[in-house]
Amino acid sequence: MPAEGATRASGRTSGASFEGEAPQVSPAEGATRASGGTSEASFEGEAPQAYACGGGDASPNNCCRSEAEKKFSLQQAAWSPQGEASIAGVEYYGAMDNQEGSSPDSIRPILTRNFSLAFLGCFAFLFAYFALVPTLPIYLAHLGSSEGEIGILVGIYSVASLVSRLFAGSALLRYSEKRVMVVAALLFAVSFVAYITLRPFWPFLVVRLFQGIAYAFFDTAVFAMIVKIVPLPYRGRALSYFMLASAIGTVLAPSFGMFLVNLSGFAVLFLVCMGLSLCASLSSAVLRGQEIMAPDRAAGGRSTFLVETKIIVPALSAFFFYFVLGTVMAFFSLYGMQRGMKNPGYFFSAAALMTIAGRFAGAKVVDAWSKEKTIMTFTLTSMVAMVLLSFSRTLPMFIFVGLLWGTGVAFIFPVTIAYAFEYAGSSGGTAVGTFRVLTDLGQAAGPMVMGLIIPLAGYPAMFLCLAAICFVNLCYFQFFVRKKRRMAPGQG
Repeated sequence: MPAEGATRASGRTSGASFEGEAPQVSPAEGATRASGGTSEASFEGEAPQAYACGGGDASPNNCCRSEAEKKFSLQQAAWSPQGEASIAGVEYYGAMDNQEGSSPDSIRPILTRNFSLAFLGCFAFLFAYFALVPTLPIYLAHLGSSEGEIGILVGIYSVASLVSRLFAGSALLRYSEKRVMVVAALLFAVSFVAYITLRPFWPFLVVRLFQGIAYAFFDTAVFAMIVKIVPLPYRGRALSYFMLASAIGTVLAPSFGMFLVNLSGFAVLFLVCMGLSLCASLSSAVLRGQEIMAPDRAAGGRSTFLVETKIIVPALSAFFFYFVLGTVMAFFSLYGMQRGMKNPGYFFSAAALMTIAGRFAGAKVVDAWSKEKTIMTFTLTSMVAMVLLSFSRTLPMFIFVGLLWGTGVAFIFPVTIAYAFEYAGSSGGTAVGTFRVLTDLGQAAGPMVMGLIIPLAGYPAMFLCLAAICFVNLCYFQFFVRKKRRMAPGQG
């Protein structure tokens, strides 16, 4: 009808609100949507066309959709983490209307163009970062830095990243994720040129500070973008796939970095890392639609300028897990060698392979199962892994524990962050920054606190303490996080 077309073209009843207001849907239009016969707002700004199933203008993509798809579309139209229609859904709706046969079990709504570009950009960025893990201390020692100076130059990166995450979240209230990613990756690329031209100590300290800032802004922005462009029913699964970039980079980049240094020297390594960072910036620059995404300023959580306070409760569970993770990464090599392992890397390789396999093959489980039960299950498996680790003596046992530990790592982070966004009712930059600050704090605090226990009680007692922390986390999640969520208004 002409009247309906004029109204819908104005954006007042489309699936996305361009002014940050919740869309008003009439009963008649609601019935039309329920039949699966309404195409949502066009991403390019064209007025959407209304179709009536069974009518002369029926759209094959709409009329032939299964009942599961219709239910899924209704869930998407109704949901918004801030209680308002999200412009992030516009691109997705257009994609669904052009994908015949898509269903809630399909991977196609996840592997969109933007998702793929963000994955490639993140992989290139993290590959450059992980290539420095084994090589940078050697390079600094080669330039004559002392062990104390090397420790400061390596550690200041994490301090800068930790502090900058809060400011990254607030920056995303003003600028698009795309713009932040492009600038952060460019800053990261320039820092590698500085590695070649500058010498320790103070010039290098400034460069490492800027690298930490660039990492914090890029990482926070890319996670905020992913949770915006992926539909809610696919969020946990999408995060599992997306975090393969980090898992694969962790496995490949350190070895590649050492290979390149031995083959061609440090200058070539830094130039390659600069090229990877530029690739990350280019991948971010060609993302579509990010400039028109409304920043997440509103409403669902209790957001301040720097902190999303409501996400702190579920994020503390991630803090406990990363406390354990950071300790295992810091001290297992020494423990393994004490137990007679000639190559402690076998444990980390087993864990990394299981993490990759779990995130790839088990990603569908993340959204199919209850997130609360998934978090509790793999927190329990992590606790068992720590107990077994304290009694392990043989290489096969260490590898088995590595596989068990890697299974928990594969699932806990993507499920926990997806659950935290649902819990807080917010998934913008401030929420992402707050969540990641707590995970970084846990990863830094674990080695420092547990390092005080080792001289007093030894490694086996330390791993039993980590098992106790997993148990505390399990109780905290069951009796506080879940209970608090059920008591909140609107929660089942």
